Amino acid sequence: MSTSTAASPGRLATAFLAELDNEAKVTRSCLERVPPEKFDWKPHEKSMTMGRLAVHCAEMFGWTKETLKQDVLDFATADFKPFEPTSTEELLAFFDDHIAKAKIILGETPDETFFTDWTMRNGEQIYLTMPKVAVMRSFVMNHIIHHRGQLSVYLRLNDIPVPSIYGPSADEGQM
Repeated sequence: MSTSTAASPGRLATAFLAELDNEAKVTRSCLERVPPEKFDWKPHEKSMTMGRLAVHCAEMFGWTKETLKQDVLDFATADFKPFEPTSTEELLAFFDDHIAKAKIILGETPDETFFTDWTMRNGEQIYLTMPKVAVMRSFVMNHIIHHRGQLSVYLRLNDIPVPSIYGPSADEGQM
């Protein structure tokens, strides 16, 4: 008699899943505070609007699929249409969907996949080629952390309380 069990994630996937859980919780706490009436606000003419920046923070966890399920992202052939929410609830639903899918993909990814190369290009122009583990670290996780930091400044500049990110914020208590 044989029993079938689902494959468990590799050690790298397990580590990324733990980090994703933490970063998703913190990112969601920032996104929850972005009011739709501020979606078009931006601090400078060269800056993204608050809505576009919030969507960017929400969509990047979705890049887990492009990173782990394919070896090349070619902007020349990619069919990308930016998501444009009309409410904070739509933004959060978009975010939650990306998180759920990223968790499934990570949970299915064996360690050896993380050591295969991934390339970002635009036709013949190659932007980078790195092992997928480095892409997950830099292009996905660090990139989210970077833009979430920008979003927290947008919140501050609009007198919207900044949530606790890696410890108490000035708006949520002292240590």
